[in-house]
Amino acid sequence: MLVLVASLQVKPGHRDGFLTAIRADAEASVADEPGCVSFDVVVDTDDDHHFFLYEVYRDQAALEAHRASPHFAAWTEAAAELLVPDGRTVTITERLLHEG
Repeated sequence: MLVLVASLQVKPGHRDGFLTAIRADAEASVADEPGCVSFDVVVDTDDDHHFFLYEVYRDQAALEAHRASPHFAAWTEAAAELLVPDGRTVTITERLLHEG
């Protein structure tokens, strides 16, 4: 399984818009993409404009399907408006262990 971990810094005053946009992407990903195992959004306890995404996909094809989805296109458009330029890092890893 592949895991996408993203760190996102939201522009000041755009937190609510970010939450609306990322909620739509996360909910559609889990509901509409059979290869999306989970999509978690968490916030930094020291900075309420710093978020982390933790997304799990069955394989590379599932990640590519996610990136080709209409909800991801909508998210990408919103992110351009809501995120601090150069305030995003994305890492793709492979999940080795899973409890639960």
